[in-house]
Amino acid sequence: MLKPHHAFVALLCLTGSATAQGQIAESFDVAVLQAPAPVRVDGGQRLLYEIHLTNLASRPLAISRIEVVDAATAARLAAYDEAQLKPRTVVIGSPDQQSLQVSRGDRVVVFVELELGVRNPAALRHVIQYAANDKTSSLTTASVPVAKPARLELGPPLRGGPWVAIYNYDWQRGHRRVFYTLEGRARLPGRFAIDWVKVDDQGRTEAGDADVPANAFGYGAEVLAVADATVIAVRSDLAESPTVSGNGKHSLADAAGNHVVLGLADGRFVIYEHLKPGSVTASVGSRVRRGQVIGALGFTGDSTGPHLHFHIADAGAPLTGEGLPYAFSQFISLGRYPDIANGLGSKPWEKSGPEQIDSAFPGPGVVIDFK
Repeated sequence: MLKPHHAFVALLCLTGSATAQGQIAESFDVAVLQAPAPVRVDGGQRLLYEIHLTNLASRPLAISRIEVVDAATAARLAAYDEAQLKPRTVVIGSPDQQSLQVSRGDRVVVFVELELGVRNPAALRHVIQYAANDKTSSLTTASVPVAKPARLELGPPLRGGPWVAIYNYDWQRGHRRVFYTLEGRARLPGRFAIDWVKVDDQGRTEAGDADVPANAFGYGAEVLAVADATVIAVRSDLAESPTVSGNGKHSLADAAGNHVVLGLADGRFVIYEHLKPGSVTASVGSRVRRGQVIGALGFTGDSTGPHLHFHIADAGAPLTGEGLPYAFSQFISLGRYPDIANGLGSKPWEKSGPEQIDSAFPGPGVVIDFK
């Protein structure tokens, strides 16, 4: 059974990081709160995780370089200079602020998407270079274990296609970079979340008035159980806005809209969000089979248009779990949107398939058919 993996690396200020002159220097407090786990994307293995850097020192600290190394062999797996670090580094509390200069008392998060070779490392270390008062220092963190990939592969959450896998690693307001602090702990539930939107061959997302939710091609599509599972939670009573433009902000309790949570045999939880009112057919405590209809795609909760939000986590509520990687047992890749933000709904996607993909997680902007 898959267990949640948590690695916590702490190097408090005054820990004795070495400077170029061999002197002791104050450093960051460094933490990797969720151990990375490999996922197969676009034909290769990838790790998604975050490095938290908190400045508890007596002066500002400026990050200049981070290297990721194999803890066993010291082989360098990736290196990020200032130009590469800045777009992947966010100041906590200011998601639009990207800065490598960390003031006293501030925390930044560095979002890492690491491409791996054939062999997955058992653990990682990070070599962090930083400066204080024009003096450059370096620290090497303790090892961070790499979690084992999930063995249970999933069936399709929807039928047919074309469906676009909407997510992007560097979107500031996307799922990948949005933390929620509930029950005394910050979590990142959307680390591997995908919003599924149906399109036609021209890349359009609806027929007719785009402000009418029911005009979306995917609206009302049957949502399927991706595995044999136990129903952990359901909601089906939240009303939809009659127009897309009129859908306002919701409370945290209503943000997921109507939803279903399934408990898998390996300890993970599947979360389906924004379902159509009254469409949920499952009940808490019941068993569902892979491929069974459990609801319908709708437009409830915090949503900018009809779609199915889908993610896997280590807890059975939409916002209280850490997002975990997963793989679909099979899907057909039809093509890709090279730029989802500027193309979805207005431009055709680039066709390159059909190509059968086995045991993988869809890449960002990939257009697929679940058959």
